[in-house]
This record gives sequence, structure tokens and C-alpha cells, in this order.
Amino acid sequence: MTARPLRLATYNVEWFNALFDDHGRMLDDGEPSTRYKVSRGEQLAALAIVFTAMDADGITIIEAPDTNGKRSTVKALETFARAAGLRARKALIGYPSDTEQEIAFLYDPDILTARHDPIGEPATSLGSSEAPRFDTTFRYDLDADSISETIRFSKPPLELAITTRSGTPLRLIGVHAKSKNSHGAIGREAQIRLSIENRRKQLAQCLWLRQRIEGHLDRGDSLLVMGDFNDGPGLDEFERLFGHSGVEIVLGTGPDPARHLFDPHAAMAIHGRISGATPTTARFYLAPQKRYFEALLDFIMVSPDLAARAPVWRIWHPFDDPQIMDIPDLREALLQASDHFPVTIDIPDVI
Repeated sequence: MTARPLRLATYNVEWFNALFDDHGRMLDDGEPSTRYKVSRGEQLAALAIVFTAMDADGITIIEAPDTNGKRSTVKALETFARAAGLRARKALIGYPSDTEQEIAFLYDPDILTARHDPIGEPATSLGSSEAPRFDTTFRYDLDADSISETIRFSKPPLELAITTRSGTPLRLIGVHAKSKNSHGAIGREAQIRLSIENRRKQLAQCLWLRQRIEGHLDRGDSLLVMGDFNDGPGLDEFERLFGHSGVEIVLGTGPDPARHLFDPHAAMAIHGRISGATPTTARFYLAPQKRYFEALLDFIMVSPDLAARAPVWRIWHPFDDPQIMDIPDLREALLQASDHFPVTIDIPDVI
């Protein structure tokens, strides 16, 4: 009997935090959630359907419930996993963020062991240009004026050392990169200025990530980098101004393919600049235009050794995946659960 592949996922759950009280108890009621016209109970039920259908061995959750002096990401997620009857029932986080959104990992302890294992030296308050630890400060010249600026992650990437049941070691980095939206800017010129500033910061975060990736490739680590990059090849007009998207920087732009990460959806988007064929992982309602906008924001990138195992990627898009279209309950759950859709990867011969 052939062993099944290892399934890992990334899933941005819109304001997961709003579905729990300060004691980590689910707010399974009829009060409004942060999802438009979706109650908290309906969103929780939809999430249970989606997580159950994915049946992943490990899920990187973006916008996971908050950790602070009162609230616990781990308690909330493990409560949810018990209620939903998930195999992936053990949770961990890395460095808590300054927001109400954490990056967490929910996994099946019978299949995986996982621990927070940050890499890099802590930077001083002045920052470092040499891939410092993700909860400290990076220095980079964002505007080519020979003066380096300081960059911080509002949500420090989650760095995990994972071992599968068979003893296969993996490294995983969970990412929620800075949004490029110009929220708060008034007027067209202010919006453009803020969009360019945010784009620079997002690119600097991706350069910081790429430095860390280079270190893992140097050591021959089997690496996965996954999450919401708030970016994608060809996504906006500012990409031409800076030469590359942040996603391309993280994947690798050098000539040596042995130094590149791979994600087939990113590859489709890069080639789709010509053909127009681009998959999407997120769906947002634009009130002024009274229509939905879709974008490719969520990725699972792998190192060359994992790509050589011929893994299978899947975007759980309710309208683009025929198997999901044929399951009305799952299709509706995906629409109610979040404004992003999960992405999974099945990797053979590692469990």
C-alpha cells in the first residue's frame, strides 16, 4: 500500500480573532462577524467545513486569533480544532505581533513534530542589513538615496523546524507581508505616495526573507515558504517602477535555478502577464464599483529538492475548482469563511 502524501496548507482567515472571547471560547452565536452579512456562528461553521475538507497535516494560519496579556492564539485554535473534530489539533505561534492577527501553525501531532526555531541574530535598535532575527529591525536603502531605512515586520514571520513521522526534517517559514494599500490617504497624490512607500516596505520585507532563504539553501534545508504576501507578479502598476514583484524576489531572480524556490501558481502569473491566465486565491468586494476583485496573494513556495518530488498544489477556489463546484456545502462554506481561499500542497514520500 502506497503511503499517502504529506498535506500542508496556508489559509488566511479573515479576522479569526473576532470569533473568540478573551478565554479562548468560541462565540458561536448569531451576532455579526467581520464577514459581511455572516454571523459569528455561520463563519465558525463554515470554517469547520473548510478545515475538515482540507484534512491537512499542518496549516499555516494567517490572521490567526490574537495573543496578548488576556488572549491566547493556542487556546483559541485548539478549542476550535476540538469542536471541529480535526486531526490537526495542536497549535503554536512564534513571536506575537503588535496587531490582533498572528501567524500560527495548527498540526496533527501524530504525523508531525514542530517547534518555533527562529534563525538570525537579534539586531540592535539601529537595525542590521544581514538578515537579522525577524522580530528585530532590518536596514535597507528603500529609495536609492544612499541612506538606509529601518524596516520591521508588524507580523514577524513564523519559523518552524518540523520533523515528519518518518524522521524527514523540514523548515517552514509562515509569512504575512505588509499590505500595499493606501488606507488613510486622502486625495490621489497622497494615495500614490503612500502606495509607493508601502510597496518599498513590502519589497524590503521580501528582500529580508530572501536573505534568510539563501541561508537555508546554503545549508541544503528542505524549505517551504508560505502565506499571504499581499503581492503577486503583475498585480499592480508599481511593479514596473521597482523591476520585480516581492514574490519574484522571494522566489529568486538570479540565473541559477538551483537557487530558486518554486510555486506553480506564481509561475503561471509570471507567464500570465502575456497570456492573461492567472489563478487567484482571494476575493474582495469593491463597494464603489459594486463588483468583486480577485487576486493571487497566497503562495506555497518550495526548495528545489521538494519540487523534485513532484508535489501537487491546489487552490481551494469555490468557482475555479470543479470538484468544489460539485459540493455546494463546501462551495458556500469557502465563501462564508474568509475573503481568502486555502492553498494546499501534497508532498509524496516524506511521512
